[in-house]
Amino acid sequence: MKTRTIGRTDLAVTEYSFGTAALGGLYRECTREAAIDTLQAAWDRGLRYFDTAPWYGLGLAERRVGDFLRDKPRDSYVLSTKVGRLLRPVPDDKVPDYSYVKPLSFDADYDYSYDGIMRSVEFSYARLGLNRIDILYVHDIGVYTHGAARNAVLIDQLLSSGLKALEALKSSGAIRAYGLGVNEVPVCLEVMRQAALDCILLAGRYTLLDRSAVAELIPACVAAGTSLVVGGVFNSGILATGATEGAHFDYRPADADVLARVKAMEAAAAGLGLPLAAPAIQFPLSHPAVASVLLGTAKPASLARNMDLTESPLGAADFAAFEPHTLVAPPLGTEAVRE
Repeated sequence: MKTRTIGRTDLAVTEYSFGTAALGGLYRECTREAAIDTLQAAWDRGLRYFDTAPWYGLGLAERRVGDFLRDKPRDSYVLSTKVGRLLRPVPDDKVPDYSYVKPLSFDADYDYSYDGIMRSVEFSYARLGLNRIDILYVHDIGVYTHGAARNAVLIDQLLSSGLKALEALKSSGAIRAYGLGVNEVPVCLEVMRQAALDCILLAGRYTLLDRSAVAELIPACVAAGTSLVVGGVFNSGILATGATEGAHFDYRPADADVLARVKAMEAAAAGLGLPLAAPAIQFPLSHPAVASVLLGTAKPASLARNMDLTESPLGAADFAAFEPHTLVAPPLGTEAVRE
């Protein structure tokens, strides 16, 4: 599989990569056997960049990813995880419902400080059972997750303290790159004004439907040499299922306007002889600032189906047919379940 370089580093990632929220049991149980089988399916299709987080299954996804990668040659893959939440053990009957089914018996506390980030990395090493992490993302900082008042406190914690930890880890060679892992554009712009980020894992904001990143963030990334890794290419499912009853956009049922836009996009895709999911998967890579598209599932068959959709490359003229139906700045929700 082709690779692209992360920012101004010498770290290259495959154009398609594997996200592991589903392996932590997001919305439905994922057995260990299913997790390993899906990771193997991703490996067999050439994916060599794997992203995980303490949040996914409250440590469960990190354990499974580490188990799978442990016997692979270390220079044959790239691994990212996230910081910003510290896990602490709780009784089995006190595990909060974060929409993960059968997670580990932990709860999570937000901590974007220097010490919190350093502790998070050490805990991730232990859960992964691996001694190297290539990329660290600051997870879910921003108003989208925390609300304005709480985020003001947490963003100050990150900017005054946490960024120093990330720079220290990179300078020492412990990691090769760092950035943000978020679902919103404004916090990316805010942090980029004070930090030279290598990459941003942005979910749902540079997709066939949602172009929130186009006006300001992508030009800022080009100017700064910051790469995007794009997740949530189906916008919570609607670009895979189409405008069906109960289809979800941005983690909630799609409204009439979104359904109408997606229905028009389905017609445009049909004109290309393709299901809508095919241009949805391929679109982000049409911009050179995008290093990788992150695909996540807990089923080998779904992974294979998604990868099959990448085998007939589309060009700029093909994507132009979808342009009239895009959203440039949809309203953000708060406290949604995010990958």
